[in-house]
Amino acid sequence: MRITILGCGGSAGVPMIGGRDGRGDWGACDADEPRNRRMRSAIVVESEAGTRLLVDTPPDLRSQLLACAIPAIDAVLFTHSHADHITGLDEIRILNRIAGRPLQAYGTGETLDELRLRFDYAFRPWRPPGFFRPVLEPVLVTPGETVEVAGLAVTVFGQDHHVMPTLGLRIDGFAYSTDVVRLDAEALAALAGIDTWLVGCFQRQPHPTHADVATVLRWARQLAVRRTVLTHMGTDLDWAWMQRHLPEDVEPAFDGMVLEIAAPV
Repeated sequence: MRITILGCGGSAGVPMIGGRDGRGDWGACDADEPRNRRMRSAIVVESEAGTRLLVDTPPDLRSQLLACAIPAIDAVLFTHSHADHITGLDEIRILNRIAGRPLQAYGTGETLDELRLRFDYAFRPWRPPGFFRPVLEPVLVTPGETVEVAGLAVTVFGQDHHVMPTLGLRIDGFAYSTDVVRLDAEALAALAGIDTWLVGCFQRQPHPTHADVATVLRWARQLAVRRTVLTHMGTDLDWAWMQRHLPEDVEPAFDGMVLEIAAPV
């Protein structure tokens, strides 16, 4: 299984719009370090058979798919309905053309309802031939459920983002947890025994809606994760600072990073 990190930035990306010269607000991040340049968070999970699951459709999606050389997508899973995770949905239109069919969109009832409200045209029945708009077929998932998605057995679990629940996902020994500030007992149980964890970590200090460095390190120790990779990082988390201060089994992601996950024995 291969995980391609399309983007690992927070909702405003790195750099954020603005800055003294108008070329971006980098915060604590060194603008000369290319791995500090982060588009909004999303991943592609590719199965051993070559099928691909896209997780979220951020506003940078077109540029991300091109930069990471992703030729096609078989299905989409939405973690939640915040703008930085859904507003690239129109790019699905071209992915529909490549697949030659509507794509299934997996999400909770709340997420799918919000998507229908904001992108109602994407959920209307397809009238072939051709795709002049995105066409998605909604598939309801419930936390705790394991569903077959794009040839992958995906277990989804609930997470607390403070302002709304989000979905985490687990596939064999890999798990993805973006936009989370608290994990309850059920979520921790779903994560038990994972080998590689791609987890949101927004900044060094506590944040009301996102996990900070200390919180993620505590979770990783509690779960005894072999490899923890940080994503959804804001302008407070400079690459060099993280290299100096994170333990050996914890590392920052970068846009375009690929994680190769061995098949379970």
